[in-house]
Amino acid sequence: MSAQHPVKLAVAQFNATVGDLAGNVRKIVDMARHAYAQGARVVLTPELSLCGYPAEDLWLRPAFMQACAQALQDCAAQLADLPDLHVVVGHPQPAADDDVRTKSLSVQRRFNAASVVAGGRVLATYAKRELPNYQVFDERRYFASGRDAGQPPVVFEVQGVRFGLNICEDAWFAEPAEAARAAGAEVLLVLNASPYHLGKVHEREAQIGDRARACGLPIVYAHQVGGQDELIFDGASFAVQADGSLAARAPMFEEAVLVLEVNGSRLHGSVTDVPSLEAQAWGALVTGVRDYIGKNGFPGAIIGLSGGIDSALVLAIAVDALGPERVRAVMMPSPYTADISWLDAREMARRLGVRYDEIAISETFESFRRSLAQDFAGLPEDATEENIQARIRGTLLMALSNKHGAIVLTTGNKSEMATGYCTLYGDMAGGFAVIKDVAKTLVYRLAAWRNRQPTRLTDGTQGEVIPERIITRPPSAELRPDQTDQDSLPPYDVLDAIMQRYMEEDQSIEDIVAAGYSRADVERVTRLLKINEYKRRQAPVGIRITHRAFGRDWRYPITSKFRA
Repeated sequence: MSAQHPVKLAVAQFNATVGDLAGNVRKIVDMARHAYAQGARVVLTPELSLCGYPAEDLWLRPAFMQACAQALQDCAAQLADLPDLHVVVGHPQPAADDDVRTKSLSVQRRFNAASVVAGGRVLATYAKRELPNYQVFDERRYFASGRDAGQPPVVFEVQGVRFGLNICEDAWFAEPAEAARAAGAEVLLVLNASPYHLGKVHEREAQIGDRARACGLPIVYAHQVGGQDELIFDGASFAVQADGSLAARAPMFEEAVLVLEVNGSRLHGSVTDVPSLEAQAWGALVTGVRDYIGKNGFPGAIIGLSGGIDSALVLAIAVDALGPERVRAVMMPSPYTADISWLDAREMARRLGVRYDEIAISETFESFRRSLAQDFAGLPEDATEENIQARIRGTLLMALSNKHGAIVLTTGNKSEMATGYCTLYGDMAGGFAVIKDVAKTLVYRLAAWRNRQPTRLTDGTQGEVIPERIITRPPSAELRPDQTDQDSLPPYDVLDAIMQRYMEEDQSIEDIVAAGYSRADVERVTRLLKINEYKRRQAPVGIRITHRAFGRDWRYPITSKFRA
């Protein structure tokens, strides 16, 4: 290192909103000024922080690109009075040549870029070299590789320290870091927007530690935080020494300015602990609900509260995200609803202090049956009558949503989405699927975890938010007498294990059977998963917390004869 004195660097970990260019610029400027007041002379923001990530096909619109270019100039101008402050801003950047676009072909000529802003102007711009095109990532649809376009590495100097730039996927490959080092970098700065899944924090840190050891440079990793549709960004920005050991870490699921000191070849900063997996999952779900509802301007949320564990979990998440005053619970008992269901639903609503209403559906259900009596004459009752009840409830919830503006949060879990154990236009009706990527076994774990967290209830006492009986009673849709989920599904520990192996890990039926699961269960679960793709295509968007969720990174044809 050529520096004679330590240099302070700050990571601006913030919650960008896609398309809110002025708002994102304001956050960058405010956090940069806050960092400057703490002595920082370099501020690193997340990937594409100027426009939010992912902006998807907004990146294809010329007007959006022009607005981003103007926003970058505005950001530079608003920091011009701090000439010795260097801020690294992520943004989309048009290439010199035009896009190739016809009705049958589109080749993008733009970059996922990062610019160094100082003294009111843009000093240098780096273009991302490695473009991910897997899982939820679709960057080759939008961007060109900086390396393929002949864009050079970017290294800039502040107080004698030479900083090099990489962007997200670049750090998973050797060449971009080596190119920065060859250009003189002494510290590598990496801008990121890497969607969360369970276990992702330690995966990232291990990968960046490996990269630091391989290139021999300390690395600072700036990460986005917040929810964007189904994607969650968990923050936890961090830094590693050149030997790969952890030097600093920001908190998860909250905005933060992480200040580091660069002293010689060493980084110095504070380390925030990583929460348990259950706490991480809860943080991700709360973040997803808060930001989807907040960023889209809904006044609140409505939940169909059944007295079962799934709706109880969603209610607890919604209250943690929004506060009880913005959450409404509606119980809609049918002829098959057990007394303990509405008693438990009432009790949970009381504990959390949310508005609670009951709308009986028995008369409406009987009206439907009378209307269909002639057509159904001589036919036995089956799932048809069960689905009618679910659709009545969905209709009532959507009517309340239309009238009052609050969004309906659906309560189906991943196990149900996999097997189709849900009713199209019934319990699937709503605007946001909170636990769509939460397997039933994890539902129970999260409910137990939430009950262990100290909570002040509405009566002033400390207690559990979910009544214990909701957790311990056998799960049931209560759409026919004495119904339980296991009447038509394998035990959830078996179902979830088969689903994970087949859906998340791409194991074949034979592989799963060889692992000790009965062929009958494996055939049953995988068949249900295959034939219910049409339902999932019509399901509301929902929060992603695993490395493979139904949605952006699950794209299977509805019509298909193949089975793995």
